[in-house]
Amino acid sequence: MKNCGIGGQALMEGVMMRNGGEYACSVRKPDGEIAQIKEKYRNIGGSDKLRQIPFLRGPLIFLDSLKLGMSTLTWSASFFEEEETAGEADPEGAEKSSSAGEKAVMGATVIFALALAVGLFIVLPTVLVKLLRRVISSGIGISLLEGLIRMTIFVGYLAVISRLKDIRRVFMYHGAEHKCINCVEHGMPLTVENVKKSSRFHKRCGTSFILFSLLVSILVGIFLPKEPLLLRIGTKLVALPVILSLSYEFIRLAGSSENAFVSALSKPGLWLQRLTTREPDDSMIEVGIASTEAVFDWESWEKANFC
Repeated sequence: MKNCGIGGQALMEGVMMRNGGEYACSVRKPDGEIAQIKEKYRNIGGSDKLRQIPFLRGPLIFLDSLKLGMSTLTWSASFFEEEETAGEADPEGAEKSSSAGEKAVMGATVIFALALAVGLFIVLPTVLVKLLRRVISSGIGISLLEGLIRMTIFVGYLAVISRLKDIRRVFMYHGAEHKCINCVEHGMPLTVENVKKSSRFHKRCGTSFILFSLLVSILVGIFLPKEPLLLRIGTKLVALPVILSLSYEFIRLAGSSENAFVSALSKPGLWLQRLTTREPDDSMIEVGIASTEAVFDWESWEKANFC
C-alpha cells in the first residue's frame, strides 16, 4: 500500500475529498443527481511554511481540518433544510461567501466546538477525578483514571449517535470515503466494483487521530501537576498542542508504514472505526468517486507508483 496523500470527510449525503490546497464536495441531492463544488482552500493564517515543519504542523492542520469540515458539512446540509423554498440548494450559489457575517458565524461555530471538546475531555474528567483524589494520589493513577473517563465519554458518544438513522448514513459515506482512498492506494482502478472490495478502515482516519490523542494525553498527564485543580486544567490546555503534534505525526507515519509496531499501535483506531464507518451502497460509492476524481488524477498516480 502506498500513501496517495489525499484525505476526506463524510458529509450529509456526500463526501469531501482534499488534495493539497484543493478540495471537492459531492452530494447526492434529493432528486438523485450529484451536486459538486471544487474549491481552493486557504489555510488559517494563510501560510504553508509552518505546515511543513514536523511537530509544529499538527495543531494548525487540526484547526484547518475542523474549519473546512464544518463549512463543507454546512454546505451539504443546505440541500436538505426543510425551510428551503426551492426544495434544494444551488451548487453555484453554495460557494463559501466572504461576507463578514458568514465568517463570524463559522468562527463562532469552531470556537464553540473547541470549547465543548475542552469541557468534555479536559475539564469534566479532571473535576470528576478530583473527587477521588483522597483515594488516588499517584500521578500515574490519576492520569489513567482521567484517561478512562475520557475514553468512556468518547466511545459512549459514538455508540449512541451511531444508532441514529441520519448519522448511520453519514457513517456509510465515511465508509465510502475510506474505501475510495484504499482502492487507489492499493493500485486498483477507481470503479464501483473495486471500491466495494476495498476496506472501509484506514489508518489515517480522524477517528484514529482522536483516539490516539486521548491515549497520548494519558502519558502527558502523568507529568503534569496534580494540584490545584485550575493549575492542572491550565497545564493540560498548554500541553494540548504537544498532544496534537505527537498524534498527527504518528497518524501521518501510520498511513504509509507497514512496520509491525506501528501497525499494532494503529489497531485500536481501526477497531473504533467499526463504530464510525459502515458499508456504503453503490450510490454512495459513486459520490465518493466523484469527489476523488475531482481533486486527484488517480490514473497517473497509479501508473507512476504501480507500473
